Amino acid sequence: VQLQASGGGLVQAGGSLRLSCAASGSIFSPNVMSWYRQAPGKQRELVASIRSGRSPTYADSVKGRFTISRDNAKATVYLQMNSLKPEDTAVYYCYAHYTDIGGDYWGKGTQVTVSS
Repeated sequence: VQLQASGGGLVQAGGSLRLSCAASGSIFSPNVMSWYRQAPGKQRELVASIRSGRSPTYADSVKGRFTISRDNAKATVYLQMNSLKPEDTAVYYCYAHYTDIGGDYWGKGTQVTVSS
């Protein structure tokens, strides 16, 4: 299984970015797809997660600003980030869990930089 993330970049505070992450290499769909982020000198933290058949969950710091969604047909998860703040600056990682094959997978990170 491979996860290919894209969509990071540099944006001014208050701006928006949309991250995408496409999963490939399995006939099964991931049961959970999530976005994590890691800022310099900090631990990796869960930003948002979406599980098949359940409502998405969000870190308190991004509630009301970020929206996670998925396209099951494309095995792709998206993270729409609005009203970005400098403290959102981090490397964002895509994660997928496959119950059918019992695996956890990570994509390479994509850098998001928010300037003040």
